[in-house]
Amino acid sequence: MIIRRETKQRQMVLRAVQTRTDHPTADQIFHDVHKLDPKISHGTVYRNLNCLVDAGSIRRVEVPGHADHFDHTLPPHCHLYCRCCGEVTDVAVDQAALEQIFSEVPARIESFSVTLIGVCPTCMAQNAEPAQFE
Repeated sequence: MIIRRETKQRQMVLRAVQTRTDHPTADQIFHDVHKLDPKISHGTVYRNLNCLVDAGSIRRVEVPGHADHFDHTLPPHCHLYCRCCGEVTDVAVDQAALEQIFSEVPARIESFSVTLIGVCPTCMAQNAEPAQFE
């Protein structure tokens, strides 16, 4: 078991994730923390995000082909990645339906992550076209 000590940088990264209302990327967190500590490096922020995920303090939201996003809401829930604006938002999914699916899997499910990919309501209302993200 690896014991990781709390550092000033780790506390700053955690606070930066917790104070946002969106699901920021590591680069967005870096910019927030860099305003408070101009000497902090990208590597330090990325390393601390990984430590916080490993410790269960924050969640990683994986979006295939795009940068990971981070979430301070810990209870299991689902996300929507918008192909138009690139935002990640929480979505309500029938928990009982998910549990039914999991009960049919011939394994013990210990954790799950569901990221839906589509177009968010705001972009749908604007008839937005999917962006070309790199």
